[in-house]
Amino acid sequence: MTPESVAHVIGQMFMTAFWIAAPLLAIGFVTGIVVSLVQIVTSIQDSGFNAIPRLIAFLAGCLILMPWMVHQSMAYTIGILGNLGRYAR
Repeated sequence: MTPESVAHVIGQMFMTAFWIAAPLLAIGFVTGIVVSLVQIVTSIQDSGFNAIPRLIAFLAGCLILMPWMVHQSMAYTIGILGNLGRYAR
């Protein structure tokens, strides 16, 4: 394998990991902002009030997005393992 092809495979790996993680990170970001706004409006400063909704949102996001995330991971894996002869050179 040439250094360019290794860099390409690693770049694909990082982009796949980014696109798989991005929706969950966005859910956590939006949930954190909403919970912070609720805390500001109601003057509640409990740390559990911040963590529990975010964990529930992550769990819901994982359950809803799991088929899509598995499909993306499988597509990347099939792309890599399906062309092993190309990487053996």
